Formats: sequence, C-alpha cells, structure tokens
Amino acid sequence: MKRQSPFLLLVGLLAQDLRAQRAFTWQELRDRFAAANPTLQAGQINIDESRAAETTAYFRPNPDFSLSTDGSQLSRFDGVWRPFAGTQISPGMSYLHERQDKRELRRDSAHGATGIAASNQSDLLRNLTFNLRTAFVQTLQAKAWLQLAQENLSYWDRELQISLDRFNAGDISQADLDRLELQRVQYETDINTATVNFRTAKIQLLQFLNDRTPVDEFDVTGPYEFSESIRPLEEFRTNALSARPDLKAAAQAIEKAQTDYRLAVANGSTDPTFSAWVTHNPSFNNPFDNNTLGASVNIPLRIFNRNQGEKARTQFDISRTQRLREAAEAQVLSDVNSAYVTLMGTLSLLRPYKTNHLPRAARVRDTVSFAYQNGGASLLDFLDSQQAYRSTQVSYINLIGSFLSAAAQLNLAVGQEVIP
Repeated sequence: MKRQSPFLLLVGLLAQDLRAQRAFTWQELRDRFAAANPTLQAGQINIDESRAAETTAYFRPNPDFSLSTDGSQLSRFDGVWRPFAGTQISPGMSYLHERQDKRELRRDSAHGATGIAASNQSDLLRNLTFNLRTAFVQTLQAKAWLQLAQENLSYWDRELQISLDRFNAGDISQADLDRLELQRVQYETDINTATVNFRTAKIQLLQFLNDRTPVDEFDVTGPYEFSESIRPLEEFRTNALSARPDLKAAAQAIEKAQTDYRLAVANGSTDPTFSAWVTHNPSFNNPFDNNTLGASVNIPLRIFNRNQGEKARTQFDISRTQRLREAAEAQVLSDVNSAYVTLMGTLSLLRPYKTNHLPRAARVRDTVSFAYQNGGASLLDFLDSQQAYRSTQVSYINLIGSFLSAAAQLNLAVGQEVIP
C-alpha cells in the first residue's frame, strides 16, 4: 500500500495555499513597485526640492528700508523743557539692481539642476527595476524548481509502487527496494529546498514593493521560457545612446556647466545700488523749508575682485563634464556589448537543450524504467537514468534563469525594456 509522506502533505498544503494566492504579472509588479517603493519616493522628493530651488534662484533682490535720526538735544526755552527739539528724521529706501541677466542665469542654472535630478531619478528607476526584475526571475526560477521537484517525486512514487509490487511478488530483493526508497529522500529534499527558496524569493519581492502581505498570500506568474528571436547588437547600441538616463544626465551637466560659466561672468560685473530718502528737519528757520529729498547711486569698483576664480573654475567644469559625458557614453556601449554577449552565449546553450537534450533525457528515463520493471536493466542503470533526467531538467531550468537574468541585464544596459 502506498505510504503517505509528510512531504506529500506539505505539497498538498502548498497547493491549497497557491489556490488562495493572488498571482501578479511582471507588469503589475512593476506598476506597484513604481508607486510604492520608498527609495523611489525619496528620489521624487529630491526633484521637488530642486524645483523649489528654482523659485528661490529667480527671486529679485529685496529693497532695503532705513530710518535714521540726528540732531536730538534736550533744550530749555522760556522755562519749558523741550526734549528732542530739532531732531532730524530721515526714512529712506535702497535697491540693488542686478545687471547682465544674473537673475535669469541663476534660474537657468537651477532649472538645469532640476533636469539632472529628474534624469538621475530615471536612472535610479532603471537600476531598481533591474533589481526587481532579478528578484522576479529568481522567484519564477524557484517556482519552476518546486514544480519540477513535485513532478519528480510523483513520478518516483509511481515507480516505487511498481517496485513494491514486484518485491511482494518476489521479483526484486529487499536490498533493491531499500535503495529505491532511500533514493526517494533526494526528491523529498529537493521539494523542501525548493519550497524554502520560493518563499525566500517572494519575501525579497515583497520588500521591493514595500508590501506587508503574508508570503503565503502572494505569488507571481509569467512565462518561464526563452526567446530565440534577438535583434541585432547595433540596434541595442543605438537605443541605449538615446534612452540611457545617466547619459542624458551627463549631457545636461554640460549645459548646466555652460550656464554656470555665463553666470560667473555676469557676477563679475558691477551692480549699482540706488537709494532715495526724505529728511524732516524742524530746526530750520524757514518753516516752509524743513523737508528735503535726497538720492544716491552706489557703484562698487571691481578693481581687484572681478570673480576671476569662479570664471576659471566654471570653465574647467565645462571641460570636466565633457570628459565625463564621453566616459558615460563609452560605459553605455560597453554595458550593451557585455550584456548582449552574455545573452547570446546563454541562448546558444539553451537551443540544444530544448531540441535534443531534454527529449533524449526523457526518452532514456522512460526506456530504462520500462526495461528495469520488466527485468531487462539493472538497478544501477535505472538509478543512473533517473539522475540524468533530473540533472538535465535542473540544468535547463538554471539556463532559462540565466537567460532571463541576461535579458534583464540587457534591458538595464539599454535603459528600456527591449526584451520582455
């Protein structure tokens, strides 16, 4: 009679859990990730801060208000004390006039910083999406391992039941039956290991999503397969040069450096301060001549400090950002080339597995199993065929995982999802 294993009970409970789970596709996970990940939210706040700095940069200088008094004295006239008689009161206003478009250049520099912050946010999304995609692939891979382990255990239990019937009929020895039952431990271990890996992968995905859903209520779904239709390398290189946000940020840094240089030149110019005031002097003998108006212009003499250091620094910064942009472009092309080579190398291994190795391993397993159950093959041949089939299937699953990881790496290198 077939025995009920605790591992089969675990599989049954897991199957019940799977029916209660909500399975998310890659697109659904990516949308939830973009909306809920705290690191991305923090990056978006950084963009908002930069936009606020644009407002500050475009402010006009505040006018100054002054109030001065002079000539106060304590006097006694006709026996009457007159405190502060003759005090002059002089309110005034002054305003710094900025020349050579300093305010507009400050605004343009701050706007350039916002553009760089937005590109950096896109680059952060690119890198974090790659991490999410890697975790998604690992979850699908662990799920495929678990399904394979369950299928292998079910197949082995059928074979074991046939061998048990043969043992009861005296067709095989107790030693052979014991070896077959011991072999079952490996398949039980595979299920246990795959279950732990599957749950661990889901926990990592939930962390990316900032989701507190119990792991048993969360699942993913998607094709765990490879695509044989890969576009030419040059197309990926062209797409990367136009889509990579870090390369765009490097180009924006050049534009901002050029704006900063123009601002440094403008800051070396002289800004006059215009002032005007009214003076009330009640001590004048002429009662109709005790209010006067005054005005002045204050022009700093830029003899020594003409902002030479900042002009030179911003010029050097232009050259530096240009070199960094060239380095970023070289890095983009290198990333695409490396990811493409890895992808094509994995694909060259997968094709013979799908067309030759997998069918051959299944055929050998079924043929040797039939021969063994009918006394035409040894126990060693039977165990070897089972092990070869398991190893081939595991290698195939691992290769698909490597292909999907390489595809995610190529998406990262290009800056957009070129391979779903």
